[in-house]
Amino acid sequence: MNPFSYARATSPADAAAAALQTPGARFIAGGTNLLDLMKLGIESPTHLIDVNGLALDKIEPTAEGGLRVGALVRNTDLAADTRVRRDYGVLARALLAGASGQLRNRATTAGNLLQRTRCPYFYDTNQACNKRQPGSGCAAIGGVSRQLAVIGSSSACIATHPSDMAVAMRVLDASVETVRPDGARRVIPIADFHRLPGNTPHIETALERGELITAVTLPPPVGGVQIYRKVRDRASYAFALVSVAAIVQRDGTGRVALGGVAHKPWRVPAADAEMPHGATAVTQRLLDGATPTADNAFKVQLARRTVAAVLMQAKEGTR
Repeated sequence: MNPFSYARATSPADAAAAALQTPGARFIAGGTNLLDLMKLGIESPTHLIDVNGLALDKIEPTAEGGLRVGALVRNTDLAADTRVRRDYGVLARALLAGASGQLRNRATTAGNLLQRTRCPYFYDTNQACNKRQPGSGCAAIGGVSRQLAVIGSSSACIATHPSDMAVAMRVLDASVETVRPDGARRVIPIADFHRLPGNTPHIETALERGELITAVTLPPPVGGVQIYRKVRDRASYAFALVSVAAIVQRDGTGRVALGGVAHKPWRVPAADAEMPHGATAVTQRLLDGATPTADNAFKVQLARRTVAAVLMQAKEGTR
């Protein structure tokens, strides 16, 4: 473990300003991902800014009829909230599909969005990884890639985003609220929050240096049948091979997003438009342009079958 300094933040704006002023600074809350990365030498922050003391742990109604979820709301508390279970069932189900009960008790809303890939080559510091060390190459390309991306990847990176919660947030059209080091606030649509790898896979989100997430806002409930299905190698404590978040209305319209297949939660507006026409049309749009490897080509068919199963379940639920 490399030495680092530590301070407790007194306000969101002060935390953001401190992060900008101190090279190598990182925010820490639950620490369920960052501490592991520090122990492995993948992350070596020079300064940790503890944001746990900030008043960002509330779930509150918005004037528009949605919910504002504080950045420090723990995953367990968010999944158990009566309003979330009633109006945003896809989110509650996605949260409960992630990690373990112990980790959900510590993991925060903001931290869940910001967790880094579980690509084995990212975690092995003896291997080339453009995400860990820009310009070093990607050992996953041509390597063991069973768990990795089949769409939206690039010649620089084929990693996937590991979050279940983020997939549900994407299908719900959530927004991420932040504060910048100068105290200015901004709102980032979840669709624009995570980036595709391109030539800069180490730049994973739209956040600027020092910018701190303060909340995630859910729009007013849209109703419908809401389903989150996660296909994985074992029943618990495993990341998705493919996951599907779907909201289906009685008239057959709806939305669908995939997890486990790309560098970010994968949703295609053209696929949403095909919802009344059935699963085949939806998956054709969702997976258009897929470039799987020999190791993970099965994910394309697995995604098709999982979407079909979810839409069939939803259709039964709307009768």
